[in-house]
Amino acid sequence: MKYQAVIFDLDGTLLDTLTDLWNAVNAVCKKYGYPPRTRLQVRRALGNGLERLLWLSLPGDVEENRFQAAFQFFRGYYLKHCNEKTRPYEGILELLRQLQLQGIRLAIVSNKAHPAVLELRDRYFPETMKVAIGESVEVRRKPAPDTVFKALEELGIPKEQAVYVGDSEVDKKTADNAGMDCFLVTWGFRDRDELAALEPAALIDRPEQILEKVM
Repeated sequence: MKYQAVIFDLDGTLLDTLTDLWNAVNAVCKKYGYPPRTRLQVRRALGNGLERLLWLSLPGDVEENRFQAAFQFFRGYYLKHCNEKTRPYEGILELLRQLQLQGIRLAIVSNKAHPAVLELRDRYFPETMKVAIGESVEVRRKPAPDTVFKALEELGIPKEQAVYVGDSEVDKKTADNAGMDCFLVTWGFRDRDELAALEPAALIDRPEQILEKVM
């Protein structure tokens, strides 16, 4: 067995969260009188946490106080509506079950707010994902390696025996900063050619390929 643990990004890797995030962004735009954003624009802005997503989605001349008010509304709205259209990608639940059966330890690390990460984990992965870490004041968010190191500590697995799985340049940089191998999945929020240019340890087109490469 090549790896003892797999650490997964959440949005764009395990869960298709795009529609709920898109709706939350446009709820802010509607409330504050800004032009709505397209689904593609929101997709391109994902990967660096909710605050960065909103920052990229609003006009560049928004005053700081107004932005912070909009962000608090955004976080609250998304937390209430984060389960309306969100679904695991096809094949993910079976992949996690198979990894667990093989004795592979599993974790989630995300730049999404920690309460939302826990809510989504409890809804979709309560049996397979005992470790789930989101954005908080306690640890630096990705691409800093802090959340990954915290997950490894809770799993009791050294980084040399773990692989990081994500869907963006942020995830590749996170894995690099942690000194870990990285798989990038092609069904998420970036195009395949963009991911290939990052030179991950593997490009993953179907969830079952992760099991093959871990074993």
